[in-house]
Amino acid sequence: MENQNIKSDNDIDKKFLTRGCSQAPQLYQDNKNIFVGRCCKLNAHDWLQNVQLPEDHSLFNCVEVRFKNCRKDFFRIHGDMKFTTGDIVAVEATPGHDIGIVSLTGEIVKLQMLKKGVDPYSPQVKRIYRKARLADIEKWVNTVDLENEATLKSRKMAWDLNLDMKINDVEYQGDETKAVFYYTADERVDFRQLIKVLADHFKVRIEMRQIGVRQEAARLGGIGSCGRELCCSSWLSDFTSVSTSKARTQLLPMNPQKLAGQCGKLKCCLNFENDVYLDALKEFPDNSIKLKTEKGEAIHQKSDVFRKIMWYSYLDDQSKMLALTIENVKQILEQNLKGVYPKSLEDHALQQEAKVEEAATQLDEGDIHRFDIKAGKTSKKKRRKNNNFQND
Repeated sequence: MENQNIKSDNDIDKKFLTRGCSQAPQLYQDNKNIFVGRCCKLNAHDWLQNVQLPEDHSLFNCVEVRFKNCRKDFFRIHGDMKFTTGDIVAVEATPGHDIGIVSLTGEIVKLQMLKKGVDPYSPQVKRIYRKARLADIEKWVNTVDLENEATLKSRKMAWDLNLDMKINDVEYQGDETKAVFYYTADERVDFRQLIKVLADHFKVRIEMRQIGVRQEAARLGGIGSCGRELCCSSWLSDFTSVSTSKARTQLLPMNPQKLAGQCGKLKCCLNFENDVYLDALKEFPDNSIKLKTEKGEAIHQKSDVFRKIMWYSYLDDQSKMLALTIENVKQILEQNLKGVYPKSLEDHALQQEAKVEEAATQLDEGDIHRFDIKAGKTSKKKRRKNNNFQND
């Protein structure tokens, strides 16, 4: 029984990681230390926290409150209440109230509101009620514990109704009166019957909210091909469209498997890294111009933006590529404009780079069974040794 209790406690702790907590909130204890700002999705650092305000300037009366995964909202403080980062608070919701954790306070909240396009002095900003009471925290912990089970059951219900949709996540309101079901679908879905089934089963108000595949990846999180946490779940919030022209600008191979992210769409990093590539490509000469030599004309094959190397091959032998620095390419182009033709590109090519490329090509195109052959030789030696030991 003790092991089962420990397992359930660990499960609850993992569920509260989506709220930015290192562990589940404890009753009758100070829970400020459980808030882990640096490990939260879409974390924002308060770089104005140590800046003293002028004497005639009062503290901004709005706070940023985070909920499950990447959902955040702004709330206004009424009265003389004071809140700090990490406070568990009860805020206004529709209907009832919700429970969240204060993630930002002070003047930095005003900058965040302007960044999100929210008027800091709008009367439509919802109000924050109070710090969460013991009963609020207890009910909040229970609702969070119900979300994983609700996700699995709702998926089965949608499957039984033959609905072409995928329910990704479920978020309960803090007062356990409403549940929001996030789903993705390629086409429009008539889920009226599903809402009736969900309401009868869970006995709460049901809200269906459709999200895109990028928002799905942001909510669920994961590790990208670069080995780091997904940009959309760690800091990126603006999901602008990404086109294949960005990949062509960055001289990337048109391989859908390498260009697609975890969501199945083009990687968002193609957008915000494009400016760096454009600045680097300004130093490169026009690759559409052929290099003329006494040996023959050479055309451009590929480029390495960061190492500033361009690969050329002769028209009559395009299988052999020669690596040239951009300085050598510019020099040859200037000579061609003056009517001067060098003997060959081999005189200007980087021999070491060419060997590296040739070795890499051989490694990629080599026989995959070479590993089996090597393993077979070692296994024979081991067998001989074992036989010798047995004979002795």
